[in-house]
Amino acid sequence: MAALGMAALGTVTRLRFRTPVRGPTTRRILGTTPLLAATTDRVLTTLLTRAITATGIIALVATRTRIDRKVPVRRAKAVRKTGRPRRADALLLRERILNVATQQFLDEGYGSTSIESVAAHAGISKRTFYDRFEDKAALFAAVVHRIIEQIRPPATVPLLAGASLAEILRRLAGLILKAALSPQALALHRLVTGESSRFPELAYAVETEGRQNEATDLIAGLLARAQPDAKVATADQRFAADQFIYMVVTLPQRRALGFGMQMTPAELDAWAHKVVILFLDGYKGLSGFSSP
Repeated sequence: MAALGMAALGTVTRLRFRTPVRGPTTRRILGTTPLLAATTDRVLTTLLTRAITATGIIALVATRTRIDRKVPVRRAKAVRKTGRPRRADALLLRERILNVATQQFLDEGYGSTSIESVAAHAGISKRTFYDRFEDKAALFAAVVHRIIEQIRPPATVPLLAGASLAEILRRLAGLILKAALSPQALALHRLVTGESSRFPELAYAVETEGRQNEATDLIAGLLARAQPDAKVATADQRFAADQFIYMVVTLPQRRALGFGMQMTPAELDAWAHKVVILFLDGYKGLSGFSSP
């Protein structure tokens, strides 16, 4: 197309030089008439216009071709970051690992969950994993710790609110039931019950990270403050606190796990109320004082 355009332009140029039209004298010399000369001018003008137009299109196409042609661009090599990640990035990475590990532990079981699988699903290398967790038992302990932190009452919720000991204990019983019957707590209970015989580290992790000692200390301290004159040994106060927790949790939890009909919210409220009455009547025998 470029050759055709340039050839057309050259033809018109030669015609212009060979056919000068400068007036009547020139027309007579060339043996042409005014009508023929006018016609010749129109033909020349048309040919020239077409040649220029064709050349412009060809130039435009050639320019567009050069613009659209993909020219390889040299990219600067990415600078690999070295050193420890920022604290925020490290925390996000830890959360991602724990999210994957929690899902796999609770869905597939402890024995069927491997470090390789957790690392692959979290999108990290095994080296990155071991930089953060010593082994699978340490990972499970971290999962248990996080579940406990998620299901425990927020720091803004007052635990020891109430006008009397019975009122405070009823409130605590409701908070304990809410945590123990949460889906994550129930799934964790199933996991530990089913696999702790093969993996004793599961029960150890729950015992260590489960924070029951905190609850025991809280309730034992409450009993001591509520009856400062009671002659009850510290060990007996802790014993009573443990019994209160088991009385509150055991039957509703078994029902939620499928051993019987699951209790409704109204039944759970009634259950907590009756447990507190029975507990205080029993604790009266240890303290020698009547319940408030």
